[in-house]
Amino acid sequence: MNAVDALDLVQAAIWTVIVASGPAVAVAMTVGIVIALGQALTQIQEMTLTFIPKIVAILLMILVTAPFMGATLFAFTESVYARIETGF
Repeated sequence: MNAVDALDLVQAAIWTVIVASGPAVAVAMTVGIVIALGQALTQIQEMTLTFIPKIVAILLMILVTAPFMGATLFAFTESVYARIETGF
């Protein structure tokens, strides 16, 4: 394994993490913006108000996209094992 193979493997791992976590991060960002706008409009500045809706939204999104995340991680794992099997 040379530096190019290692860099390619790290790049594939980072891209897999970004793709797998993308839906949960997008939902957290959207919920956070909506709650921040609601707090700005109503002038309610309670810090704990943002945590519960974000946690619930993220958990629901993980439940919905769990098969997609699992398939993405499985495909990456298969590609890594294939590289190990063929000697990179």
